[in-house]
Amino acid sequence: MDRISCLIVDDEPLAVEILEEYIQKVPWLKLDGVMDSGLKAIDYMNKNTIDLIFLDIQMPDLSGIQVAELLNNKCDIVFTTAYHEYAIEGFELAAKDYLLKPISFERFLKAVQRLKQNYEEVGDTQSDYIFVKSEYKIKKIKLDEIQYIEGMKDYLRIVTRDEKTMTLQSFSKLIPALPEQKFVRVHKSFVVALDAVDSVEKGKVKIGEQFIPISETYKEDFSKLIQDRMV
Repeated sequence: MDRISCLIVDDEPLAVEILEEYIQKVPWLKLDGVMDSGLKAIDYMNKNTIDLIFLDIQMPDLSGIQVAELLNNKCDIVFTTAYHEYAIEGFELAAKDYLLKPISFERFLKAVQRLKQNYEEVGDTQSDYIFVKSEYKIKKIKLDEIQYIEGMKDYLRIVTRDEKTMTLQSFSKLIPALPEQKFVRVHKSFVVALDAVDSVEKGKVKIGEQFIPISETYKEDFSKLIQDRMV
């Protein structure tokens, strides 16, 4: 399992400092960013994929509850707050956990270990196919037939050797169902199947006649993956 990517969204510097320290202590967590407002977090999530957000509830522009509603299950959320009364509302939004400030490292670790176990169980149960909803039917797609997946606003276009399938879905929901050793994200709008890659040239991946851009955000990880497989 890759490290779990995290985002801290909190306008309290001390709370941010504590969470940063805790994340650094856990080797399988990776801090991707810190935001001091809900608006910044939503903007960031529209451009990036994150596994987990530590989300403060009381913030000046948008509350954590409002942010969670707007993100609409794009990632896992652990609420952080000094107030007990938000707990029920937080769990109604399918938050994975609820950390009451001041947060102890023991309680923090318990929350993230439970999440890690969930991610590992998802990985262990991966199949060689997925089911997606397309128009008025549920369609089975074999993973070894997928060439690349393109994000198109609220939809994904799954391109196989023989056809293209549109599904109302997000990368954050689909990516965990894809074997990480076979699929890699190269751009905010593209995931490619490594087996389908014909060449890598001038900052682009070539699959058949299609050239797919490699963005700076994913360039380093993609390059390392390719270099690890070079002979």
